[in-house]
Amino acid sequence: MFRTVRWAAAVFFLAVPCRAADAQYSVKTAKSPLPPELKEPVAKLLSDRSVQFLDQKGDVIAELWFRQELPAKATADQVKNGLTYRELEETTLLGVVKLARQVTDYRKQKINPGVYTVRLGFQPMDGDHMGTAPYTEFGLFSPAAADEQPKALASAKALQEQSSKSVVGGSGHPAVFLLVPSDKPPDEPKLVGKGSNWVLHVKEPVNADGTKGSLGIGLTLVGHAE
Repeated sequence: MFRTVRWAAAVFFLAVPCRAADAQYSVKTAKSPLPPELKEPVAKLLSDRSVQFLDQKGDVIAELWFRQELPAKATADQVKNGLTYRELEETTLLGVVKLARQVTDYRKQKINPGVYTVRLGFQPMDGDHMGTAPYTEFGLFSPAAADEQPKALASAKALQEQSSKSVVGGSGHPAVFLLVPSDKPPDEPKLVGKGSNWVLHVKEPVNADGTKGSLGIGLTLVGHAE
């Protein structure tokens, strides 16, 4: 696998500077125009409703648009029994995020305000990464200007290289955000806080070769490793 990119050995997160004692966040949905930075093939697949992630003052930290429908490689029985991230092809486009302020990831790498695509990535199963995080699925942020087509990319390495362009200073590391299981996703987006971690849960429609279903997505927006 792409061993030159070492993913951080624990929870990956979108870190917003704040005091742990008073860090409170909320989300709300809104009918928002899609960012003009998006390429048309990407934009046409997205919902016209966004999820706004707000700080305790009600100011927008980030705004997310998810796909109208996710493609999955699953049987009818799998759809009926419940889908996981592994029924999606790696590098699948999950949605788009617009950052209203600079944030940092787990490695304290800076990500500037701007528009980024969010694609599915799997943690490399090698000696550098085995057992280093509670889950092995992640959302990788890539600059929207560099992500022109919604189809899956040629390889995981291509996604990692593309995502690394999101990081200020060009460290070579991708911008990685932990995806947690969301087995019983709410019908409306919900932010769940546990300790210092804040996870956005959404329920996404899925099309598996004509069989319709849904997948719960749990995207960690704020958190830190123990």
